[in-house]
Amino acid sequence: MMKTMSGGNCNLNVPAKNSYRMVVLGASRVGKSSIVSRFLNGRFEDQYTPTIEDFHRKVYNIRGDMYQLDILDTSGNHPFPAMRRLSILTGDVFILVFSLDNRESFDEVKRLQKQILEVKSCLKNKTKESADLPMVICGNKNDHSEIFRKVRTDEGENLVSSDENCAYFEVSAKKNTNVDEMFYVLFSMAKLPHEMSPSLHRKISIQYGDPFQQKSFRMRRVKDMDAYGMISPFARRPSVNSDLKYIKSKVLREGQSREREKCTVQ
Repeated sequence: MMKTMSGGNCNLNVPAKNSYRMVVLGASRVGKSSIVSRFLNGRFEDQYTPTIEDFHRKVYNIRGDMYQLDILDTSGNHPFPAMRRLSILTGDVFILVFSLDNRESFDEVKRLQKQILEVKSCLKNKTKESADLPMVICGNKNDHSEIFRKVRTDEGENLVSSDENCAYFEVSAKKNTNVDEMFYVLFSMAKLPHEMSPSLHRKISIQYGDPFQQKSFRMRRVKDMDAYGMISPFARRPSVNSDLKYIKSKVLREGQSREREKCTVQ
């Protein structure tokens, strides 16, 4: 099964087995969207805008193979618990964010970690899957003075000490400290190409979508850099109905492939 994305004259075919969803969770005002912005654009926005739920998509050409990463930047208020549970059910890799100067946000991450493990364990029992659950717990704002710190480093490390598929990082989205390293480790745990990390691929825009998949382009550039990434600017979040059908198909074993709703880039 191939997922087709169109952008002008650009048609990008991504094998369903190479399509993944990254879910970013945490309390309000901890820097979730800032970390996502660093990942996508390498930028930091000083102005705070509350997130309801943002959806992003990035497509990669890595050594001639196409990959798709959907990014779900969730609300810290989680006014709809059922939606958060659905986000967890459909997620493949997770980033749990708290602020090092906010104890309550750390307690929220502990609750989220427990919920993810419980929800995924239930799904795994029904589908008989044996897949790992890659997760990074991220203490943001380590650029702040130590006098404002409310969470010790060893407390964060203790959350991941018993799980080889879970890592802890202290980062600064503002100063871009440890952000690339965090994504590198997350993708390594998920057995995804290292080149999906922000600093390990060449970034191109949608206007170059045609050559993005052309063999001649891949062969011509392979000596310089064999990994490229492109943000899909008009990507739309797959519908709730589509996500529910995806989960139902996994439980009922209606198909072995990773089927999700196609998302069109116009």
